[in-house]
Amino acid sequence: MSFSRPPDFAKVKIAPSILAADFANFGAECRAIEAQGADWVHVDVMDGHFVPNLTFGPAMCAALRPHIKGVMDVHLMISPVDAYVEAFAKAGANFISAHLEAGPHVHRTLQAIRGLRCKAGLAINPGTGIEAVPYLLDDVDMICVMTVNPGFGGQKLIASQMDKIRALRAMIGDRPIHIEIDGGVTVDNAAALVAAGADVLVAGSSVFKGGSADNPAPYGQNIRALRQAAEG
Repeated sequence: MSFSRPPDFAKVKIAPSILAADFANFGAECRAIEAQGADWVHVDVMDGHFVPNLTFGPAMCAALRPHIKGVMDVHLMISPVDAYVEAFAKAGANFISAHLEAGPHVHRTLQAIRGLRCKAGLAINPGTGIEAVPYLLDDVDMICVMTVNPGFGGQKLIASQMDKIRALRAMIGDRPIHIEIDGGVTVDNAAALVAAGADVLVAGSSVFKGGSADNPAPYGQNIRALRQAAEG
């Protein structure tokens, strides 16, 4: 299947998820992955309610912001979500993604994100259809396709989501909307994900394995391997 991309979307972006980083050394980890070639820094926010895990809040994002030179990509796996959007915007998020399933008024949520001068992302769980997406395309800058069930890193990509990615890319057409893949991204599936229509790849263990903030060279090797696989 062929499709057109906006010219500035041609380069695949690698967005390491700090969920796989050293929790005791986040600032150094963020600096290390950017120095080793990461395009964005992905922050998975979980509330222990919408998903079965508890991670970071706005204060953590604000603490990370001085250590991130580029894009802070904040994925809100929380419900309710609207009451917290402003706090994450003030914490320095560039992208804020909210889940289609997180509340009854996702259109309002997306408008609120953009109203705070952030890019608006719409995240979709593996078991959720995309019937609502056409009515939201004018209000999103990115669609985040969950290719694992959200909550924990290290899971295997759910193969059925490839059809969803293709359908979303056809639906988006030449609009300047990113398709981000979150979950189970590896060098073995990166090319297929990009061929299906993705242009942002979130990767946790695939980036952070083998390295540390004190030994960041493996991060660079992993990022380059993902990029080569994706673009090759």
